[in-house]
Amino acid sequence: MKLHFLGTGTSTGVPILACQCEVCTSSDLRDKRTRPSILLDYDGRRVLVDTSPDFRIQAMREGLTRLDAAVFTHAHADHILGLDDTRVYYFRQQAPIPIYGDARCMATIRSTFAYIFNGDYAYGGVGRLDPHVVEGPFDLWGLNMIPVPLLHGNLPILGYRFRDTAYLTDVSEIPESSFPLLEGLQTLIIDALRIKPHPTHFTLTQALAMVERVKPRRAFFTHIAHDLGHESTNSALPGHVQLAYDGLELDF
Repeated sequence: MKLHFLGTGTSTGVPILACQCEVCTSSDLRDKRTRPSILLDYDGRRVLVDTSPDFRIQAMREGLTRLDAAVFTHAHADHILGLDDTRVYYFRQQAPIPIYGDARCMATIRSTFAYIFNGDYAYGGVGRLDPHVVEGPFDLWGLNMIPVPLLHGNLPILGYRFRDTAYLTDVSEIPESSFPLLEGLQTLIIDALRIKPHPTHFTLTQALAMVERVKPRRAFFTHIAHDLGHESTNSALPGHVQLAYDGLELDF
């Protein structure tokens, strides 16, 4: 299995529009962060976790010619608004794209993209989706996806564990009942927005504390704001912890 970081930025992306800070004007390509998403590539299958507003650009960059499913952590704009662009894979593959998320997420997606689900658009050009409500672990062609309940401020959302890897974006609190789902991890991918406290995201210090508690073999931070320059931040992190960056690929 390979894991591709499609996007590692916060909801505004980095650079932020109209910002002239050191990170937003950086020439380091690792400081160019699109909105957060990952792609799982295994056994000929391609599975997205979240479809950011930048999905089209991300898919072009990665040469994504097939899409088998999309799994959602929650339904905020920076995680779902690229969903319409999955229609080209429906046209190519001639099969609805399965999507997965909790009941709240699926309800928001149905509302936001009502034209997809209503079936009353007479002119073609609309994709087809096959929605599934996540209520527990589910199988995607032999890959067991285990939902991990998290809090994003006061909003319950999901992270996911697959094999010995967990993807926990947009998290500000991990409930005690979720920690057993994170035992024995080799790779932890977790939200680390910035240094300054934020009501709905882990800070860099809080993310490091979660790494220390969970004790994975390695950890990658994502959903990164323009407060954290890649090189300066990475050089101060422990050896088994890194900032992720757009286009980073992990092999398993």
